[in-house]
Amino acid sequence: MPVTTLDPKTALIVVDLQKGIVSSPFLHPVTDVIKNTQALLATFRELHLPVVLVNVTGGAPGRTEQPRRLATFPEGFADLIPELDRQPNDIVVTKRTWGAFASTDLEAQLKTHGVTQVVITGVATGTGVEATARQAYEAGFNVTLATDAMTDLRPEAHAYSLAHVFPRLGETGSTEEIINLLGKRSA
Repeated sequence: MPVTTLDPKTALIVVDLQKGIVSSPFLHPVTDVIKNTQALLATFRELHLPVVLVNVTGGAPGRTEQPRRLATFPEGFADLIPELDRQPNDIVVTKRTWGAFASTDLEAQLKTHGVTQVVITGVATGTGVEATARQAYEAGFNVTLATDAMTDLRPEAHAYSLAHVFPRLGETGSTEEIINLLGKRSA
């Protein structure tokens, strides 16, 4: 379902746009993801809506069949990219799982700000973005996913999330559609 509305108190959540990840061989150019995220950041900040910048510094401790890509992260890996232009009012969340809500205080912080809806961007579509969207939905937030502001390393994961998972968690739309809806609200 295309994005139809945004609640008065909507937050933007930017997932894992950090120095150690953005150089990965993504399906879509990460420069486009960054450019679209920057447009959303500018609009949310202009409207004084909450912005959440998420980075990852580890993984959940459980056993897996596939080996983890990195056992430890090199220095600077988790640093947010400068293009996000971190502001003093931004909420910064450091996660150690795929989703930004598990094992963090993100839900409490958003509820303290009166947030009822989230717009999610970032990488990777089928892991960090999808897990964050699932957790937001399960916590009772309305969810919108900016589909042109996300990408994945795996084409099949990106396509599956867009076609089969995201429509069950919320609404999807382009950066332009989301910005237009925000503009209509403030007019």
